[in-house]
Amino acid sequence: MHEITKGGFPIWDEAFDKEHFTPEEIAESDLRAALITALVQARQEQGLSQRELEELSGVKQPQIARMERADANPQLDTMLKVLAAMGKTLAIVPLRS
Repeated sequence: MHEITKGGFPIWDEAFDKEHFTPEEIAESDLRAALITALVQARQEQGLSQRELEELSGVKQPQIARMERADANPQLDTMLKVLAAMGKTLAIVPLRS
């Protein structure tokens, strides 16, 4: 996506996105961002560091960091290991229209 800054903080140019990406690509990106946000939030709510999550899940801290930065597309089993260590899982739910 095209990054624009405002006051030093990144914002997204929705017009650019709509012009250059399909609705499916935008929806996939939005879902990925929501999943990453939920993962980070769950870890922080439990007061866990990435290193502590490594110990609980068996997934190496650098891989957790890459997941949280969206620098990696983890395998489903990796995501499930990390989530299970925090008492979480993935769910299949209807998409909002």
